[in-house]
Order: sequence, then structure tokens, then C-alpha cells
Amino acid sequence: MNMSESTKMTGASALVKALEASGVDVMFGIPGGAILPAYDPIFDSKIRHILVRHEQGAGHAATGYAQATGRTGVCIATSGPGATNLVTPLADAQMDSVPMVAITGQVASGAIGTDAFQEADIRGITMPITKHSFLVTKPEDIARSIAEAFHIASTGRPGAVLVDIAKDALQMQTEFNFPKSIELGGYSPKLEAAPEAIRDAAALIAQSKAPVLYVGGGAIKAEAHKELLKLAELTGAPVVTTLMARGAFPDSHPQHLGMPGMHGTVAAVTALQKADLLITLGARFDDRVTGKLSTFAQNAKIIHADIDPAEIGKNRRADVALVGDLKLTIDALIPALKSEFKKNQPDISAWLEQAYGWRTRFPLGYDHPTDGSVSPQYVIERIGKMSGPDAIYVAGVGQHQMWASQFISYEKPRTWLNSGGLGTMGYAVPAAMGAKVGLPDTTVWAIDGDGCFQMTNQELVTCALNNIPIKVAIINNESLGMVRQWQTLFYNERYSNTELHSKRIPDFAKLADAMGCVGLTCDSTGDVDKIIAQAMEINDRPVVVDFSVHRDAMVWPMVAAGTSNDAIVNARSLAPIWDSQEL
Repeated sequence: MNMSESTKMTGASALVKALEASGVDVMFGIPGGAILPAYDPIFDSKIRHILVRHEQGAGHAATGYAQATGRTGVCIATSGPGATNLVTPLADAQMDSVPMVAITGQVASGAIGTDAFQEADIRGITMPITKHSFLVTKPEDIARSIAEAFHIASTGRPGAVLVDIAKDALQMQTEFNFPKSIELGGYSPKLEAAPEAIRDAAALIAQSKAPVLYVGGGAIKAEAHKELLKLAELTGAPVVTTLMARGAFPDSHPQHLGMPGMHGTVAAVTALQKADLLITLGARFDDRVTGKLSTFAQNAKIIHADIDPAEIGKNRRADVALVGDLKLTIDALIPALKSEFKKNQPDISAWLEQAYGWRTRFPLGYDHPTDGSVSPQYVIERIGKMSGPDAIYVAGVGQHQMWASQFISYEKPRTWLNSGGLGTMGYAVPAAMGAKVGLPDTTVWAIDGDGCFQMTNQELVTCALNNIPIKVAIINNESLGMVRQWQTLFYNERYSNTELHSKRIPDFAKLADAMGCVGLTCDSTGDVDKIIAQAMEINDRPVVVDFSVHRDAMVWPMVAAGTSNDAIVNARSLAPIWDSQEL
């Protein structure tokens, strides 16, 4: 490994210099005792440090920044409770394959293991929920560990990496040695799929009469959206995009059937069930997509393309495995497929007629409440229409998340951010903050629920003080809405502990004002457009709009947890009636 010239400095200065050398332009954090030595050189650094109000906010902000920009997000916290407050965002980032480096202070090396003040074994705690983790006890190891952390976080399947640094290592003198190149034994992500596997995949596609392109979040991570479009148009096959892949393929494209999964479109869910071939691109056969796994796409052969070999065959056996970077994989697959199609171009017209027929017969939709209250789907739909496809939409978790994935049209990658794998309430506000920091000229909407909002809304103070003018739409149904929906459907309307009383307490508009934001309220359908327009005009500080919406609105379609996708219901007690020839 080639090393740069050596210079004497503290371990803390080496840390900051290593972050600068890694291309970091911003990080989110809170100082504390064990990490304090690092904050002195941060004071003089060109890296922008944003002081958050809670470490969880720092972690989600780093994630939002990474998801919006494609660059590695960075958060920093002290030992003990500071570090443990990063556990949720670390797990969140890892589940959604987001490149993130978390730097934590640790007690002095001699005190490790003594239950010292503010000591927690954060490396041990986070080992199952990170891609890799470091415990650094020697100052000379700091720069190299940081370089390796960024390399691991951003290459192969991206993920979360923790660098835990003992306080004395930060205080001691060392020579700054930053590696010019990184070579890690046992870590060399495979980028190019095997040529024979490419040929096998092309042959399988050329034999298929009912193919579906099943596209996951990996398509966005690999920046493969242009290649995906070419492949889709070459095959002519219907395309479904998972919750994490919304925007990887334009919603407006005629081949797009929408989102599969628990709250996917009838057409997308059914197409996967009835296909004879799933061309799986950067997706992981998640339980929310497959429903009861043994009943999922039973007659389909599987092509599975993924950079992570551990995903191949994890949930569903692959007939052809394409291990490699998805962009390169599709690039290699297209000419192979053209060659196969010269020999045999399958006729999939009957399949397309069937699949597009489902899309026509079972479109996404919603009813306006009969009591005159505001439809939450309408609010979200209007935000999407009025802000357009260039804006970034960041959702919390629950009903509003599903409606935002359904009723906003996504045309571009990295315009839809959410917590998919972990399902983290409180994600939206800090993640929107991170996205806005990364792309300051882009409109960023946090579409949040009244429950989610009350978990991390303190980061609005951070936004107000740091000129981060995000826009927040609180879809306020006075409930933990998704849990309440399940109680309605499966627990005989016994609403145990899902009533939040958030119509009265807190007053979200006043809370927003108190936090240095503009607080607006909307409780009438006729005012929705006017209030959104008002929010859009304010760009010098954050805006929070409290939309009072109908509390009994539900997310449809739905596949109940643990059931077959064949049991999809389009509305309460209303399942599609399939023609006999379609079964």
C-alpha cells in the first residue's frame, strides 16, 4: 500500500485530516467527553459540522444525505449514550444498503472493559447491524481506519460502518499516514458477472412468455436507471419497482405496473404471482414483497442479479445468478439478449395484454370521506403534483409512507427516500434535513405522520438555525395510523394505545413557530392547494403544515402479513375476482 508523506499531529487532527482526505464536506453530530478531542480540530476544519439535537437525528441526517446524493453520509457522537443513540440509524442504513460512516468516541483504552463513565461496547452492540466496525486504540491506526471505513461503506453493497476511537488515541501524537489505495484481504466485491451466467440469463429471457422485471433498491444504489430503461424496452416486459426502487424506472412509462408488495398495486402483485420468469435486479425477495414465501411466484424461474452473493438463494433459489455491479451486469446482458433475440424473439403480447389489463381494471385510487374531512391521499397527491418530479420526498413510516409511495409519481432516482427495511418511525425530518444539506437547491418535502413527527421533530431547530429550509407535511389523523388500521382489520376495532390526541396536543403550528419555523394548518379540502402553494413560497426557513385528515382512511390494496399474495384485497373485504383463465 502506498503511503503519503508523514506529518506529526494529534490523533484527533489525524482523524479530521483523514475525513477531509476522504472527501467529506459535511457531518452531523453532537460533542461529548470521549469525542471532545476531535471537536477541537473540527473547529478549524473546512468540513461543515451541523450540531444536531439528538444523535438519532445525526444518523438519519447522514442517511438522508447519502440517499439523496449517492455520497457517503457521516455522523459523529460521543461514547456511551451518544453512541447507543446511533444504533437505530445504523441498523436503518444497513438494512437499506446506505453508505454511512459513524464515528464514535470511546473511553480511554486503559479503561475499556471497566464499566467506566459513559462506556458502552458500541462495536459489540452494533456488530450485527453494520457492514463492518473498527475499535481504534492507537493513534497511528486512525487515518488508515477512516480510509478503510469509507472504502467498505461505499463499495460493493453499500452499508453502515462504525469507527470507535479511544479518547487517548485522539489525544496522543502520531504521524499522519493516509493510504493512497486500499486493499483489504478477503474483501473484493465482484463487479462483473460471469459471462456464462450472462449468456444463460439471456437464453432464459428469450424462452420466456410471461417475464417481469422485478426491480429493487440496488438499481438506484448502482446508478443503473438508464441501463434499466434500455433493458426494459429491449425485453418489452412489464416492470415493477419495490418501495426502495421507486423512481428507478419512471412511473409514467407504459411498461410500469407500479409497486409490488403488501401495499403494492394489484397489477404488480399479480404479475409477479403469474409470471414464468422474474428478472430480479438488485432486489432481495423481502417478506413484504413475497408475502408467504412458499406461495410466491410458484411457476416462475428466477434470474437474480445482485452485487451481494449472500442475497442469491437466501430466500428464493435462483436458476441463474448474476453476481456483480448491476449497472455493469445490465450493460453485459443487453448485447447478449440482442444476440438471443436474433435467434428467437418470444411473443409476449398475450402476457402484456393480461398484465396491462390488470392495471386498467384495478387502478390505485381512494374515496373522499363522506363527512367532509380531508382525504390524506388527496393531500399527498397534491403535494406531488404541485412540487413535481424534481423535488425530493422523504417519508416516515406507516400509512403516510405507503400513500406517498402510491400517489406521488416518481420519474427519477433518489427523489423518494424512506426507511424500507427497518421501518423507522422518526426517520423523515432528520433524513429530509440531510437531503436538503446535500442538495440545497432542491425542494425537499418530509411527508410525516403525527406519530412519527413526535419522535424526532427537535431537528427542526437544527434546520432553523442552520438555514436548512425543508418543508414538512404532517398527515395528522390523531393516531398511530397503520397500527390502528391493523386493529380495525384484525383486532375487532379494539384501539389499544393508538389514539394520540394530536388534534389538540401538541399544537403543531405553534410548536413549529417555537422552533423557528413557519407553522401552518389545513383542515379543509378546499384549502389544500392554497396552503401547499403558501408553503412552497417560503424558502428562507423550514415550513411545517399540519394537515388534519380523516382518521379512518386505510391503505389499499393490502396483502395481510404472512398470507399469500394471491389473497390481495383491493379494499376492505373486496378481493379481485380473477377470470378462470387467469388462475
